[in-house]
Amino acid sequence: MLQLSWVKIVMLPEQRLLNQNTSNSANNSSALDANQLASLQQSVADYSSLQLAWASGYLAARSEQGQYAQLAPAPAAAVVAKTLTILYASQTGNAKGVAGQLEKSAKAAGINVVLKNIADYKAKAIKNETHLIIVASTNGEGEPPDDAIEFHEFLLGKKAPKLPNLSYSVLALGDSSYEFFCKTGQDFDERLQALGAKQVSPRVDCDVDYDSDSESWTLSIVETLKDELTQADAPLATVSNIGGLPTAGAASQYSKQNPLSAEFSLSQKITGRDSAKDVRHIEIDLGESGLTYQVGDALGVWFENDEQLVSKLLIELNFSGDEKINLKVSGEVKEFSLKEALISQLEITQTAPSFVEFWAQASKDSTLVTVASDKNSAREFAGEHQIIDVVSLAKAEIDAQSFVDALRKITPRLYSIASAQAEVEEEVHLTVGIVSYEANGDTRTGGASGFLAERLEEGQKVRVFVEHNDNFRLPQSDDTPVIMIGPGTGVAPFRAFMQEREARDAGGDNWMFFGDQTFTQDFLYQTEWQNYLKSGLLTRMDVAFSRDQAEKIYVQDRLKEQAAEVFSWLERGAHLYICGDANRMAKDVHQTLVDIIQEHGKLTAEQAEDYLKSLRSNKRYQKDVY
Repeated sequence: MLQLSWVKIVMLPEQRLLNQNTSNSANNSSALDANQLASLQQSVADYSSLQLAWASGYLAARSEQGQYAQLAPAPAAAVVAKTLTILYASQTGNAKGVAGQLEKSAKAAGINVVLKNIADYKAKAIKNETHLIIVASTNGEGEPPDDAIEFHEFLLGKKAPKLPNLSYSVLALGDSSYEFFCKTGQDFDERLQALGAKQVSPRVDCDVDYDSDSESWTLSIVETLKDELTQADAPLATVSNIGGLPTAGAASQYSKQNPLSAEFSLSQKITGRDSAKDVRHIEIDLGESGLTYQVGDALGVWFENDEQLVSKLLIELNFSGDEKINLKVSGEVKEFSLKEALISQLEITQTAPSFVEFWAQASKDSTLVTVASDKNSAREFAGEHQIIDVVSLAKAEIDAQSFVDALRKITPRLYSIASAQAEVEEEVHLTVGIVSYEANGDTRTGGASGFLAERLEEGQKVRVFVEHNDNFRLPQSDDTPVIMIGPGTGVAPFRAFMQEREARDAGGDNWMFFGDQTFTQDFLYQTEWQNYLKSGLLTRMDVAFSRDQAEKIYVQDRLKEQAAEVFSWLERGAHLYICGDANRMAKDVHQTLVDIIQEHGKLTAEQAEDYLKSLRSNKRYQKDVY
């Protein structure tokens, strides 16, 4: 009876208690009044999940034993198992997907689990936890995701408590082509150890093809903790192979693991004939799939490698392509011919630093060995060479299986969505810059961009899914002003923003900063922006075309010119958005914003940084950079 009552109390929302009190004022003893409820909320604000569950059991016991029942020696604790708290720090949704699968597997094993976005977790409550799992991605150059900024600052700060009673593990997601690979997860892991917490399983650092590593880690965590954390009366389940891990779009029937086969309907070049760039406006028909997206989301695009490139690579390796190799796909080991695997399963247009190291060891080439010996050099070299360029530099005697084991799996490319469904309905639009350059006498193209621009024909199918991005959203109020900074293809989500605000008849001011090389050749969606200005939906637009004059001018220069007005917009509540290049543009724009806030807010540089941090914490400063 005690356990049943505990469940009833846990499941009853606070608002329902308040409503019950309001509707039954004649019997005030049957529910909490507003003051009592407020007092209760304040009292339990810092309780951990375990403490909340224990308190619920205790209150249930008192309700059955009478108003003046005394506290026994914790009888409720006997029926409440320890809780596993899972926190995810996710920028685009991958960490959320992994954490959700861990929650599912832990519950199947009978473990009491609490899953939370790290932004919704009160950092001080960590001192009350006994078992904590953190799944964290790294944003940009070693930064925590927006949702994790406050928790990261607290944990690494002086106010973080000692944690000798905490058992934990961390799964870090990242991209080894960046200098600060998995840094956020590493920060959490190192700091928790320094605070006295104990690892239940070593941290795992996952690269972009994280499915296999995260799956193994999930199984290991559940197997390690199930005996200690399983509720005595819960039905146990065998922890089985969990297969592919879902991403943030898992609420839809379509996901990264189960993409929609959609119709490719349009590829239109939107840069001029004499432009140094080839930028395409892409349209994909979602048909009657029911797949939906919000402005700010990204579209994941699966692609196949160019058969001609694969053939050239096989020649360089002295393979026929008929060699049989094994790959793990969706949790199962499958056999492929080498050529088939190189076309549909393996990454050959982006090179990981680990492959440079592998090929240096296999070939014993002195130049490559020197490059591979320094991580920064290996990363830079990998970013400038496709797989075929690396193997062309030096020969190595290896077998087909060893070669494919050194390659990454193909991962879908994510493109910021350039449309609003309120405007285009069953379509989704992208703005894709084609990666193309000369190397060793051949033209190299990007895997996905070349696929979309050159190898797909209208009417053919392309596998896609929506990657939701709750960290890049329009403000909830349509009256809130927005400042959008999106040079080059970074313009894409802001085209979607304008379509959405027009459809909603939003009254908030809109200010766009756009930049590219030349006005005549590279003004993406020029007519549309001019029409938005004419209608009044776009309040103002500042453009920077770097090569139209002797001195190069960029979007950050236009921000400086309008510094007073930019600060005025921020002071009246504007939301600020940046989309585009992470390596230079986003950093330069950020520093310019710091300078503007420092000057016009009459603040120190440190205070100006804090001003921007506050904007980020309040979802008023959001980035979609790559």
